[in-house]
Amino acid sequence: MGGFEDDEPPSKRARASSVESASLPDCFSFSKSANPLGSTMARPLPSQGKEVMIGSKGVIKKEEFVRIITKTLYSLGYEKSGAVLEEESGITLHNPMVILFRKQVIDGKWDHAVATLNKIGLLDENIVKSAAFLILEQKFLELLRDDNVMGAMKTLQSEITPLGVNRKRVHELSSCMISCSPQQLFLGFSKLGIDSSTARLKLLEELEKVLPPTVMVPERRLENLVEQALTVQRDACYFHNSIDGLSLYIDHHCGKDQIPSRTLQVLRAHHDEVWFIQFSNNGKYLASASNDKSAMIWEVDEDGELLLKHTLNGHEKSVMTVAWSPDDCQLLTCAMEETIRRWDVESGKCLHVYEKPGIGFISCAWFADGKQILSGLSDQHFCIWDLDGKEVDCWKGQRSTKTPDITVAKDGKLIISMNREKTILLFDRETKQERLIEEEQTITSFSLSEDGDFLLVNLVNEAIHLWNIRNGPIRVNRYSGHKRSRFVIRSCFGGSEQAFIASGSEDSQVYIWHRATGDLIQTLAGHSGSVNCVSWNPANPHMLASASDDHTIRIWGVKKASLKRKDVGSSSCSSNGIHANGNAHGNGFVHQCNGNSTK
Repeated sequence: MGGFEDDEPPSKRARASSVESASLPDCFSFSKSANPLGSTMARPLPSQGKEVMIGSKGVIKKEEFVRIITKTLYSLGYEKSGAVLEEESGITLHNPMVILFRKQVIDGKWDHAVATLNKIGLLDENIVKSAAFLILEQKFLELLRDDNVMGAMKTLQSEITPLGVNRKRVHELSSCMISCSPQQLFLGFSKLGIDSSTARLKLLEELEKVLPPTVMVPERRLENLVEQALTVQRDACYFHNSIDGLSLYIDHHCGKDQIPSRTLQVLRAHHDEVWFIQFSNNGKYLASASNDKSAMIWEVDEDGELLLKHTLNGHEKSVMTVAWSPDDCQLLTCAMEETIRRWDVESGKCLHVYEKPGIGFISCAWFADGKQILSGLSDQHFCIWDLDGKEVDCWKGQRSTKTPDITVAKDGKLIISMNREKTILLFDRETKQERLIEEEQTITSFSLSEDGDFLLVNLVNEAIHLWNIRNGPIRVNRYSGHKRSRFVIRSCFGGSEQAFIASGSEDSQVYIWHRATGDLIQTLAGHSGSVNCVSWNPANPHMLASASDDHTIRIWGVKKASLKRKDVGSSSCSSNGIHANGNAHGNGFVHQCNGNSTK
């Protein structure tokens, strides 16, 4: 399950550290007749009879459980409590030989630490070599810190190199000795993974990863176990969409009531069909585009209510789409085969108008750095612009469809666009590699997941396909049930971990599916016209918006039905921006932006 990570066995970790066959320095001995004391103490203390098991199912070893709790207490700084637990339980966190070994590491007594390591009684030679390498590497670095170049060189040549461990790292240390002064090397310790003030504590953490957990309990082991348990519960929760974190007090379970299904607000400021909506990346704003030739910016207040912030006027044709800048400070609006306008979100001012004589724009998107935008043109060309309107690049696509959708992945490398009626092009700007998503039906729209790994594709045959585009593309799921016959219907990812899929529909409803299973779990009624577009708030899994031909935007949430629904705006709005109901919260004075700009 996602997020559940099993720790690799210590022996596997050691073998993965490029351990090569080599002779150990003279201070090491691996004869079968190793120190009896060390050999015995390398294993859990012998139990008096059957090992004690605890827990309702009897699968937890008491000794391990107590040792892990003790380790956690010490890690949290509760040293007295840890010591009391050791004394009262009679179960020690570390045996005397390991305690000595840890103290020698902390005190920087490297030769003694290496000798004690051999006495602990570890039977796997690779583990001992890997642990010795870490200790001697720290010895080498501290000798350089003290300007003892000859001592460091001797350690590198006669102690570290013969181990045959991590040759790449050995070469790095050797190269630094040649090219850097000791002081420069010391100043660069952080670059080498060494922090002078906490190096020895970090060394102990690294040793805990190499040595068997029966010898040294790994750091944060209890936290890891708890996180794994919570992750399993979360992944098993079919309706998981909780805003609050998972609690340790009770087993986690979300009911269907965690899915936004109640109309909390109806936004009525547009005068015609609302074709497109999109929440900002930070979830603080919602932008809408309408057939009434305007776009609007709505602000989400502290109570989760949406207030009209700006009405953006200036387009001469219907506004088809909007796109938020990566920092949410600017907004692009694109009118049908007309221009693209760039707006300042705070002031509502039009900052620039992008246009090409005789050619209209049909789509727009931002690049990840926020310094360039991508546009789709009516003559099948794609153009990249800088913010001041300078054309950076332009190329002709093979698009033979009216579907205008384009998007740019967050890495700024992958451009996704329509290619033909049944084909989507995935184009890597750096490698120039082209991949295709080929459908059997005409594509009407698509939407990219937050992580950029999946693409949601709406088809003319009332189906939505989910494609993995990171490894493929490969089609991984299908969603159906909504209605589409004439119009462009858009869908989106949403909810906690984007675990759900939402879509508009021509039957005036919003449809919600479980992303993993493809099950239809909710239909939301309320609109009186086709639902063209939906958008799930990326910062609030309990907030979903839908845009409709009935001229409204509905905000869906999970609050109790007893709460009164709030309508914002009205079908009539005076020229100075004061709505008919004129209250001070969202329905009063609204900045009307005419979009005039000097290009």
